[in-house]
Amino acid sequence: MIKSFYLNKVVYYIAGLAAVLFALSYLIPALYTAGELLLVFLLVAILFDVVLVFTKRNAVEAERELTERFSIGDANTVRIQLISHYPFQVKASIIDELPAQFQERNWIRKVLLNGEQLFTLEYQLRPESRGEYIFHDINVFVHAPLRLIRRRFIFSREQVVKVYPSYMQMRRYQLLAVSNRLQEAGVKKIRKIGHSMEFEQIKEYVRGDDYRTINWKATARKQDLMVNNYTDERSQQIYCLINKGRVMKMPFNGLTLLDYAINASLVLSNVALVRQDKAGLITFEKNLDTFLPADKKPTQMNQVLETLYKQKTEFLEADFEKLFSVIRNRITNRSLLVLFTNFESMESLQREMPALKRIAKYHLLLVVFFENTELKTVLDSKSHVLEDIYIKTIAEKFVYEKKLMVKELHKYGIPSILTSPEGLTVNTVNKYLELKTRMSI
Repeated sequence: MIKSFYLNKVVYYIAGLAAVLFALSYLIPALYTAGELLLVFLLVAILFDVVLVFTKRNAVEAERELTERFSIGDANTVRIQLISHYPFQVKASIIDELPAQFQERNWIRKVLLNGEQLFTLEYQLRPESRGEYIFHDINVFVHAPLRLIRRRFIFSREQVVKVYPSYMQMRRYQLLAVSNRLQEAGVKKIRKIGHSMEFEQIKEYVRGDDYRTINWKATARKQDLMVNNYTDERSQQIYCLINKGRVMKMPFNGLTLLDYAINASLVLSNVALVRQDKAGLITFEKNLDTFLPADKKPTQMNQVLETLYKQKTEFLEADFEKLFSVIRNRITNRSLLVLFTNFESMESLQREMPALKRIAKYHLLLVVFFENTELKTVLDSKSHVLEDIYIKTIAEKFVYEKKLMVKELHKYGIPSILTSPEGLTVNTVNKYLELKTRMSI
């Protein structure tokens, strides 16, 4: 009982007032009696609160509800179920001991609990790194009716949650891809220039169908206009290549560029599998870390998710020559290789260009790298002193260099995407669908 007994601040204020009355009683003796009466009333009130709050042994129950895994960079919901067995309404302060990764030292929620009624406290957490997160105890402080004391209840509810790449984003794109509504997420609908050679079915002509696909033999048999229906070629290999070197350490909204690349790879792999293509994965740094062969078996998406969850890095310099060697030896069929990396200067691109050109010789290589959003903030700000003008000039130089990198890659027939981290997923899926439509793979 003693360990769960706490006095509220008002008790100390009243006791302090009694002390002041005792001190003043040296000048005005009548105040001594007033101080005594104040202390007596305070003690009686405290005893009254103690009787009301401490009579029931298990007066409050609390349970935490959360999913087995969290999605990085997304709002994940946590619920705490509370029930009070007091016959009267009580005010409660809840302190949930959150995982150390959130660095929350002042987390507290205050609620009113009615007797024998279930109360659900709901809040959201946004994890910014992958790995295991450990939730600890739930602390509930119940305030007595007179608000003089508090009783503490400790519920040992240790739970371990694994934070995965953004599977929430993946599910959203999956639903849109299955229902052919990807444009709702910002994915462009691209007009087909031609047809693939993969025939799907013969169907009745409807307005808007290409008249060049009319099947005259079927039309004669049915005595109604029939057209051949074609579909995109399937079972093509799509590999996501993720650079885990130092250039991917830059943060944006709490997440590193590496985490954005991992999230985009998860979504792209899922969309590719929905489109009946084979999805594979390569992660590299100083050495090759992961090689997941492209496949479209039912368990492939789970393998991609688990592989991306386990990724760790020391952010060392990436070796593109080793990457080319692995690709040349282990990927025999022509594939679409989506390389997630970053270049901060033209010199850094030129260092890797020989390896990129050799990879592009055997496969369709799509290079995805990032805009520096901080530079845009600098360019949009107003200049007040001469130093601001110098800074904006240097920022413009770096922005222009990024555009030159796109032209340099295009010069060697390597398509590229220059994107902000927040637009990475949409822009990558857009480019994949565009390359599929143009039959570039």
